Amino acid sequence: MKKTLSFAVIHFTVAFSAAYLLTGDLLIGSVMAMIEPAINTIAYYFHERVWQRQGQEQNQTRSKHLDMIVCHH
Repeated sequence: MKKTLSFAVIHFTVAFSAAYLLTGDLLIGSVMAMIEPAINTIAYYFHERVWQRQGQEQNQTRSKHLDMIVCHH
């Protein structure tokens, strides 16, 4: 949990700093520090789903290959 919290602090700090440096506006920096991590969290969810699906397909392919090897011996 400590690692997750420290990463969240770093993530918010980077998002705020980048937006503030680009705009010079504290409000925009603050808003971006809230919005960007939220959008990243949603994107990460879908990213993980794609990778899970790919892993399942690879496991099915491996299983079929193993079945073929076992059946031929």
